[in-house]
Amino acid sequence: QVQLVESGGGLVQAGGSLRLSCAASGSILQTYTMGWYRQAPGKQRELVAAIGYGGTTNYLDSVKGRFTISRGNAKNTVYLQMNSLKPEDTAVYYCNVDVTTAQTIGVRRGAYWGQGTQVTVSS
Repeated sequence: QVQLVESGGGLVQAGGSLRLSCAASGSILQTYTMGWYRQAPGKQRELVAAIGYGGTTNYLDSVKGRFTISRGNAKNTVYLQMNSLKPEDTAVYYCNVDVTTAQTIGVRRGAYWGQGTQVTVSS
């Protein structure tokens, strides 16, 4: 089983910054893509940013130049630095990781979600 612990959300004024963190634990053998999604009320969950095993990143167009995703020195951590925040960035942000885990017999690859952290940007 994999556990994801997110932190760093909160309330900030427009133009401000927040840094989200996500730490994955469990019988993880290998971590592949790690990403951040968000879901605003009444809207579908959308991919905000992702970072691949080799460090390749991709971003939602509306956050390019403002958000930066990175992996920590501890391989199972991922961060999202959010600058120049706008009210439209308000949402619950979820961490998602694609990992291989050790099982009783063999290994299993799957994707796991964090519990979500609220980001609210006031105008």
